[in-house]
Amino acid sequence: MNLRSEPLPLACSTQLDPEASAENCNHAALFAKAEELLVKRMASGDPVAWFLRGQLYYEEGLYEEALIQFEKIKDVDFQAMYQLGVMHYDGLGTTEDPERGVEYMEKILYSDSPKARHLKFSAAYNLGRAYYEGCGVKQSTEEAERLWLFAADHGNPKASVKAQSTLGMFYSMSPQKDLKKAFFWHSEACGNGSLESQGALGVMYLYGQGIGQNAKAALECFREAAQRGNIYAQGHLVEYYYNRKFYSTAAAVAKRITDHDDINTLAKITDCLPAYVAKGVAMAAFYLGRCLQLGLGVQQDQAAAAKYYSRVSSESLKSLHLSGKTSLCHMKLSDTLGFSL
Repeated sequence: MNLRSEPLPLACSTQLDPEASAENCNHAALFAKAEELLVKRMASGDPVAWFLRGQLYYEEGLYEEALIQFEKIKDVDFQAMYQLGVMHYDGLGTTEDPERGVEYMEKILYSDSPKARHLKFSAAYNLGRAYYEGCGVKQSTEEAERLWLFAADHGNPKASVKAQSTLGMFYSMSPQKDLKKAFFWHSEACGNGSLESQGALGVMYLYGQGIGQNAKAALECFREAAQRGNIYAQGHLVEYYYNRKFYSTAAAVAKRITDHDDINTLAKITDCLPAYVAKGVAMAAFYLGRCLQLGLGVQQDQAAAAKYYSRVSSESLKSLHLSGKTSLCHMKLSDTLGFSL
């Protein structure tokens, strides 16, 4: 199970109202303006500005500068401590040190300070991933489950929605397989906005996994998730249209899906697992190849069919290899400054 991160939650006091909008500034000018504003705020004694400056560097990929900034305030700013945990775990701006990353996340999770409260669910989710992967700590599926259950907080929408979705996947796999629990957690995550879980619910309804089989509910989940950009759901829609002999529609949808070739970018944009994005592309390639081979809904073209069949193998291999140690949660600059660079 390859896991991805979620944006780190922020205290309301970290908002910055820029003097110029992003629409009127190019990237370099906007960055320079933001940095100038933050330096002024730091000089005036604004403690939040110290963190925001580090975060500005972080989002720009200036990790060494960000690390220096966060190190200065880590003892008084839990958000800086959180980002340092991410950076040490992933080796951003410093030598990779997952043990130290885990140490920072544990300090946040077990802190009694009210200033750490809004970070606890995300820290617990990250620690669960570390225990699940055995990175920085001794591998323990049981401890990963405990931490994810804490982070999911009974489906609380203000908790870690990523943890809720992850539990849905976790309970779909052996040896802890429990499809009723998987359906429950995917339902909670979907209700809280998880695009990943919405696609997963479509599959569960389609095949009657953890819930009674319901083709209508499955189609509704697939359509809504597909409209929101879930490639895995789009692949299942192609299969649905093909099996019901809506060949031209199946081919058209499949063609749009297979035009994408950067799995990791798609996964980042949609916040879906790369392996499942690859599976969605593979499904689309297979059915488009089938339509081209047999001339169903499109003009018959054996050479094009062979090309798309070859993509099925390629994308299937990607779905198998998109795994391993995953990065911890980080936060987005737009969440802290109120605009995007």
